[in-house]
Amino acid sequence: MKALIAALLLTSAASVSAQTAPPSPAPAPTATPTTPPKLIVAISVDQFAADLFQQYRNHYTGGFTRLLNGAVFPSGYQSHAATETCPGHSTILTGMRPAHTGIIANNWVDQRAGRPDKIVYCSEDERVTGSTHESYTVSDMHLKVPTLGEMMKARDPRTRSVSVAGKDRAAVMMGGHKVDELWWWDGKTYVSYAGRAVPPAVQRTRDAVAGLIALPQKALPLPGYCAAVNHPIVIAGKTYGQGRFEREAGDAKGFRVSPASDAAVFAMAAALVQDMKLGKGPQTDIIDIGASATDYIGHTYGTQGSEMCIQMAQLDKTLGDFFAVMDETGVDYEVVLTADHGAHDATERQQQRAMPMEAHMDENVLAKQVGTAIAGDLGLKGSVLLGTEGDVYIDDTLPAKTQAKVLAEALRRYRALPQIAGAYSAAEIMATPMAKTPPETWTLIERARASFYPGRSGQMVVLLKPRVTTIVSPAGGYVETHGSPWDYDRRVPILFWRKGMTGFEQPLSVETVDIVPTLAATIGLPVSGLDGRCLDLDPGAASTCATGG
Repeated sequence: MKALIAALLLTSAASVSAQTAPPSPAPAPTATPTTPPKLIVAISVDQFAADLFQQYRNHYTGGFTRLLNGAVFPSGYQSHAATETCPGHSTILTGMRPAHTGIIANNWVDQRAGRPDKIVYCSEDERVTGSTHESYTVSDMHLKVPTLGEMMKARDPRTRSVSVAGKDRAAVMMGGHKVDELWWWDGKTYVSYAGRAVPPAVQRTRDAVAGLIALPQKALPLPGYCAAVNHPIVIAGKTYGQGRFEREAGDAKGFRVSPASDAAVFAMAAALVQDMKLGKGPQTDIIDIGASATDYIGHTYGTQGSEMCIQMAQLDKTLGDFFAVMDETGVDYEVVLTADHGAHDATERQQQRAMPMEAHMDENVLAKQVGTAIAGDLGLKGSVLLGTEGDVYIDDTLPAKTQAKVLAEALRRYRALPQIAGAYSAAEIMATPMAKTPPETWTLIERARASFYPGRSGQMVVLLKPRVTTIVSPAGGYVETHGSPWDYDRRVPILFWRKGMTGFEQPLSVETVDIVPTLAATIGLPVSGLDGRCLDLDPGAASTCATGG
């Protein structure tokens, strides 16, 4: 991180000193600030489960140590059922659940799409000729609500809003529709919407990262506390659990699935803060940062090997270096760090570690398989169901009466399968009121309701039982995933920090939709009609929720 910062920043003697010194400790608290911060720094660590945070919190010595001195909510919830990257990111800076953001999943089926590929990616414009959900033009068109940056701009057009991430869907869903700069990694370099000028900070990032990828990467150091998880396990003929991120020269994919990709995103963010002088004007600015490496590493290696342990140590250092640079700017900045969803370790390793009931999903749960069986019974051709994760759609070319028969039979079949916890029709879900109780108490159908958007969600939603992963086979280097309605995928940390604030920890549950009204209150921005509520960041009799949200 320090080397990347040195390459990207417009260095001065002071900033070089900050880059080479250890991360600065958090300033001693005095009284919780009552004036608006000049810059909001919103960080999402993709797949940073509350369980992962808890596992390593005693080992943090860098940036997380600072955040642990702020307002700590270890039981934050992405409260909806569809715990995927796009829905989760859509909640963080909108204050709305997917049922209102419209982002129900990473992918969904639109049988009206004017192209052969009827699967739609959450951050694409499917109207572009020749596109598919895997080869697409990035767009914000599917996000149905404004982000905090947009709300701030609506009040004060001088507000600058910046969003950078390792994934397009993270940058888009946190940045929203009106951003000054929005950049993401496309597998080769950092890109934005067509026609946007490349600012110097981004070009320096491109050049520095290209130089980094051109060189081989030696094995990263293994912290002593990682010995507890540094054990091999064979999954689908490949050994995992003792990796240290070595990569050959020119390996861009290996760069993406490594701590270095997070370091590059934070270095680019720091450079944009400096170049754009964010937080230096009369208004409050905002920068959103999506750190995607934890998710890539989790899917590739699982959460309980040396790979994730090293990632946690490296991310901690990267955050410390980033905060040291932010301190050097002299800007009064406010930080929130959370995640888009949690995760569950690889089935095979879980089976070895006291959880023999862990299982891969059977093929007979797939919508195509169920739909083919139903078609045979009803004298129809092919499969009459289409599916993406938990959403199941009925072939809309069928007559209405036939669709009704298919729905009834599909619900009957799914509910009889041993791996299914719940199968609900769209009508049943829409008849369910939005939950008002703490998120850990919600029923399955209430969790499904929170991520159900009529006309975009399926004619039914199917949810697997706990500890059953949607991965049918781990072959192909994809050993672990998320997306379930269970708390290991729903629970994420939510951490707030600002210089001078008095820290505290609240272990009771809160939601990621609470972030926007909480931040809005600190800048005196009135908000209403959101799914979230303001969290009081003052542990005493005073309240940070007295104004704004």
